[in-house]
Amino acid sequence: MDQLFSSLKNFIKPQSCITDNAIFRLHYKFSVCLLVAFSIMVTARQYFGDPIDCISRDDIPNNLLDTFCWIHTTFSIDEAWFKKVGSEIPYPGVDKTTEGKKRIYHAYYQWVCFVLFFQAIFFYVPRYVWKAAEGGRIKNLILGLNSPIISKKDKETSLELLTGYLRENVGKNNTQFFVFCFAELLNLLNVILQMYVMNRFLGGEFIKYGYNVIAFSEWDWSLRYDPMIKVFPRLTKCTFHRYGSSGDVQKHDAMCILPINIINEKIYIFLWFWFVFLFLATLGGLAYRACTIMMPRLRTKIIASRCRLAEEKVLNKVLEDAQVGDWFLLDLLAKNMDSINYKDLLWKLYKMKDGGKAADAI
Repeated sequence: MDQLFSSLKNFIKPQSCITDNAIFRLHYKFSVCLLVAFSIMVTARQYFGDPIDCISRDDIPNNLLDTFCWIHTTFSIDEAWFKKVGSEIPYPGVDKTTEGKKRIYHAYYQWVCFVLFFQAIFFYVPRYVWKAAEGGRIKNLILGLNSPIISKKDKETSLELLTGYLRENVGKNNTQFFVFCFAELLNLLNVILQMYVMNRFLGGEFIKYGYNVIAFSEWDWSLRYDPMIKVFPRLTKCTFHRYGSSGDVQKHDAMCILPINIINEKIYIFLWFWFVFLFLATLGGLAYRACTIMMPRLRTKIIASRCRLAEEKVLNKVLEDAQVGDWFLLDLLAKNMDSINYKDLLWKLYKMKDGGKAADAI
């Protein structure tokens, strides 16, 4: 198991250059790693364990019956979910197979590992869009100023270069900012779409899955059925047809145990809570983004919180005419630069706006 997940360690290591925010990283880092890990877990259990065991009193070989029922799917009897276990039926969803009874077929467990993997890919798409637009710009602009230990000459040279770049590109940074906003919106749309797709994938059960599990959090055999075993049944039925010795078609009923669903049910109950949290967090992040667009005063406070060494008059002067894209670039630089170096950068920008009349900070 350690070998299976070792490939994910490098993916979640801290970034040397931050170009986004914590909520964004929940999507392309934590969610992607989570989904890939679940996909690996299900795949390992499915192909190296024993995902299905079917039992029949007939002379059909067990291996043959297991393979047939895994490939051709198993089913439950719909009305058997509402019968009493132990007297009317042996297990929730399992009953005599007769004509007219509605069957619920279970084929999704063959596709869980693939669906989880493709979900992980879609979680990375907004990150790819933003990374392509950003193009390593912040990493190139840092110029070694992320380190607190830098020679005075190199520091002055880097600050002059960075100040000159910011001065020449005033008002030209809005495009990248709105691309980032678009990527954040894509994160929200992706969560909503994936919840819808999972709901369709699980036969309309995913949306209410978490609510039902909370209501039936403690297993009680007096209940008609537990919501987790209805979505991911552990015992199902399978029908096998073959020719008999006289040439007539014979029907063989089998009951199949699905150990793989023990893992699937835990995965999807975790994903339900995770997707709800991610939806709310992303929605809150978009509300925060809207506030930064509409409230210039808030932008000043955000920069002040990132660089507490900077004076208020310096921040107010630097950001008084700055467009939202210019502020966004300064905010990303604040996330990556050493606080003292960033304070000196703001002071140089302040002196530039003040016509060089401000006294030296040091």
